[in-house]
Amino acid sequence: MPSSLESAMDTLIRIFHRYSSREGDEYKLNKGELKLLLQSELTDFLACQKDPQLVDKIMKDLDSNKDNEVDFNEFVVLVTALTVACNDFFEEQQRKKGKKGK
Repeated sequence: MPSSLESAMDTLIRIFHRYSSREGDEYKLNKGELKLLLQSELTDFLACQKDPQLVDKIMKDLDSNKDNEVDFNEFVVLVTALTVACNDFFEEQQRKKGKKGK
C-alpha cells in the first residue's frame, strides 16, 4: 500500500497527464489545457484572483524554455510555489492564534 506522499505524487502525475493528453503533445500542456486544469483543479485559487490575464501570466512564468507549452517539470514549479504559499499562510495563521491565546 503506498504511503500518503507516494499517493500524492501519483495524483499529481495523473492530474497533469489527464489534461496534457487532450491536444497536441501528450507530455505538455498548451495554454487551453493549462487553463482547463487550473479551472478544474484549482477552482478556489482562481476564484479569488481578479486578473483576467492570470492564465497568460502563469503560462509565461512557467514556460521556462519558451516553447509556449508547460511540461511536467514546469508544472511542478507551479504546484510547489502554491504549496509553499499555502504553508506560509497556514503558519502565519497559527502564529496569530498563538499570540491571541497569550
